[in-house]
Amino acid sequence: MKLTIIETGLVPAPIRADFPDYPEMFRRMVAAQDAAIVCETVSVVKGEALPDPTTLDAVLYTGSPAGVYDDEPWIAPLMDFIRGSAAAQTPQVGICFGHQAMGEALGGMVTKSDKGWGIGRHTYEVVQCPDWAASPCPPALSVAVSHQDQVVVRPEAASVIARSEFTPYAGLAYRGFPAISFQCHPEFEPDYAAALYGARRGKSLDAEMADAAIASLGGECDRRLLASWIVSFLRQHSSQGRAGQPPKR
Repeated sequence: MKLTIIETGLVPAPIRADFPDYPEMFRRMVAAQDAAIVCETVSVVKGEALPDPTTLDAVLYTGSPAGVYDDEPWIAPLMDFIRGSAAAQTPQVGICFGHQAMGEALGGMVTKSDKGWGIGRHTYEVVQCPDWAASPCPPALSVAVSHQDQVVVRPEAASVIARSEFTPYAGLAYRGFPAISFQCHPEFEPDYAAALYGARRGKSLDAEMADAAIASLGGECDRRLLASWIVSFLRQHSSQGRAGQPPKR
């Protein structure tokens, strides 16, 4: 199968030369679970046009510094694309901004949270174990995060997979069409997350908050488990095809 990665944000300029871009982070994450999945990138943030979702095997939306409410020229077309993908039964995965964009486009609401920044390693209660999970579900998942916005109204078609007091809608699975999304960043290697927080230290993050976030990365992380869930979801829905039709290649 082919996974189309929609690039909605860029690695911050101060650390861009030291790390791969977000699509490459996802390519590596996916390849570690299933090397047979081919990845391509469509960069809306660089002005590339969105394809016809009916021609795609599956789609993944990356994180972004943008908010769904921002006046970026690519956001409204992206919302239409998400809804078109749902109508076409194209499997969709959203991460961070992608999670928020799916939530907003599919009937929920996203705002800048009055709880402030979510950074560091966050732990979520696993509310339900999806049938596409690649392994038995643990009671909780701990993964790095970086966000101010949150889904604050759950879309009617979405069920909660993971939650915390800070992020009640941290993981969503949709009914009626194949779609899942997560607020956290399973694609972030610990060194990238630390560099990201460090780049914001003394700017958007105060020093104490940034230092605490970096220190938290030394704890247990379940990003590979979450990556295995995402790939298992993609495999299952690719093998099922869409609307009773054979999967595309």
